[in-house]
Amino acid sequence: MDKKVFGGDKKLPMKSLLAKFERKLIDTNVSKFPKWIEGYHLTLLTVVWSLCLLLFGYLAKNNIHWLWLSSLMVFMQWFTDSFDGALGRTRDTGIPKWGYYMDHFLDYVFICSVLIGYTFLLDGQNKLIVCLLIPVFGCFLVSSYLAFGATNEFKITFLGAGPTEIRIYIILLNVFLIIFGIAWIEKILPFILAISIIVMCIVVFRTQKYIWNMDMTEKITRDNKHTE
Repeated sequence: MDKKVFGGDKKLPMKSLLAKFERKLIDTNVSKFPKWIEGYHLTLLTVVWSLCLLLFGYLAKNNIHWLWLSSLMVFMQWFTDSFDGALGRTRDTGIPKWGYYMDHFLDYVFICSVLIGYTFLLDGQNKLIVCLLIPVFGCFLVSSYLAFGATNEFKITFLGAGPTEIRIYIILLNVFLIIFGIAWIEKILPFILAISIIVMCIVVFRTQKYIWNMDMTEKITRDNKHTE
């Protein structure tokens, strides 16, 4: 029985504002890593960045300026996450199936750490809203992984935004929280939750429609063969 070629390490072309710049940056610098650093080292560093996010989020409850270090962790996770797969492919030392599993499992751990870090700054209903954002954001990841299982096409950009843009939004949010305090974010958190749910529904609707059309096309092909 023929086995499908694994495509989890080959993402569809990124369709986001920074995709071309990011690709060029990675391709230019991936060969500069020391030989003793492997792609899986970079993947596993997400554990460190996630733990630090929890620590700095907790410390930010008493001193909001700890969010500067939270932003640094977001940047470091972008750096290691961007170069881990590229390093393995460049040296032909990659472990794509393990990389797919661990990289994206740790992506979920990371986004949970980001959101849990914010809960330390909030109380009552606002803390609950941020907790509700965890499964909403998780739905984007689950949709992407299930769609890959159904289509063998791995897409990680949605509505013109990808992981890099999301990280930039997080860093900008931290900057605004440091400068203006947390009172303003408390007022708009319900809207953030509502918009996130709406966008998630749009992404899921479009994804299932795409997969439905694939199934219908294959079904028509099968029916035509049966009638020949």
